[in-house]
Amino acid sequence: MPGPAARILAMGGPSGREPTARGLARRDCLCCGLAGLAAAAWPGRAGAAEPAAAPSPALVADLVAANHILFDQAVVDGFGHVSVRHDKQPDRFLLSRSMAPALVQAPDIMEFELDGAPVAAAGRTPYLERFIHGAIYRARPDVMAVVHSHSPGIIPFGVAGGAALRPVFHLAGFLGPETPVFEIRDVAGPATDLLVRSDALGDALARTLGSHAVVLMRGHGSTTVGTDVRQAVFRAVYAEINARLQSDAGRLGPVTFLNTEEAAAAAQTGNGLVGRAWELWRMRSP
Repeated sequence: MPGPAARILAMGGPSGREPTARGLARRDCLCCGLAGLAAAAWPGRAGAAEPAAAPSPALVADLVAANHILFDQAVVDGFGHVSVRHDKQPDRFLLSRSMAPALVQAPDIMEFELDGAPVAAAGRTPYLERFIHGAIYRARPDVMAVVHSHSPGIIPFGVAGGAALRPVFHLAGFLGPETPVFEIRDVAGPATDLLVRSDALGDALARTLGSHAVVLMRGHGSTTVGTDVRQAVFRAVYAEINARLQSDAGRLGPVTFLNTEEAAAAAQTGNGLVGRAWELWRMRSP
């Protein structure tokens, strides 16, 4: 059975129907986006490298879908972003231009070097916090996708003393014993706008993330990583759900968290179930 990317490219129905007009338009949109990524008509900056081979259509399709899914699952709204490491050149990554995630389409996907420099901007404005992504890809060769969000259930755990985000159910086992919190004041002083708008701040965030799957950002949100974009989305969705459940449970009484061994075992099982959730979310998202 073809995956979501193949279905997007073919734009046929589930029973082999001929492509619809809407499907053909979406296919053309995806192809235009890939052409834009491969074009070398303009530099992203003085001396920037030329674009490499275009990323696979399936990777771009999944990145577009990830933006829509994260909105549908209330992890992002008008703000937040998700990236993937380039599948043909691992020292680059793909990220939308600065826009609301629910509106992202293939032509909006830009290519970046790991210092956050656009390879081919073509007049498109990048996200201010693209440095989050580049710094994590530099620090973590195992990471292939990054989600940054401001989901409301998580934010209290970055600001309330003694309220560490910990797994309360099996689908959040990837959180491990405790989730680290990035304090931007420790790096940039008391007068920032809390945004990770430089390589230095991105590096500091990556150090706080360490080997964890999620890092909270005091007064800001969180950043989640994965070995592919589907896993990163899975973790971002269930980290937010876990935060809400943990808050609810705490109002009822003392909370029994997953211990270290349970969290590790649950995370391993969850890794094999990512596709099940992704297919459902992909069907629901526009």
